[in-house]
Amino acid sequence: MALKRRHKISPQFSMSSMTDIIFLLLIFFMITSTMVSPNAIKVLLPQGKQQTSAKPLTRVIIDKDLMYYAGFGNEAEMPVFDMDELTTFLQQCAEKEPEMYVALYADETVPYAEIVKVLNIANENHFKMVLATRPPEKRR
Repeated sequence: MALKRRHKISPQFSMSSMTDIIFLLLIFFMITSTMVSPNAIKVLLPQGKQQTSAKPLTRVIIDKDLMYYAGFGNEAEMPVFDMDELTTFLQQCAEKEPEMYVALYADETVPYAEIVKVLNIANENHFKMVLATRPPEKRR
């Protein structure tokens, strides 16, 4: 009596479970990347002794080449070419959020006169301004 095998092994591979995992990872990374808003413009901030707990919504960045950038909320910073454009941008942000803080990130090599220009715009328009600094280095 000859016995035959009824179960054949299929040489095909199903990718359906692998694609499910890939899509789950893609969704996870898309969600987590929107929560993080890194400061893409490299600015060496001056050192400060005290840090504020206020979370500013609007950022003004002055890099070492005296280029101005401005951003609101989680949006990326856009270049600003003159002070009138910066004033208009900050006023538009104030219309969206009346109780906003403006954080000024200025490289430590930026002349003080450039910082004063931004502070004057904030003072004229009654914006609350926060000067960003890096925390003090711990001594060993």
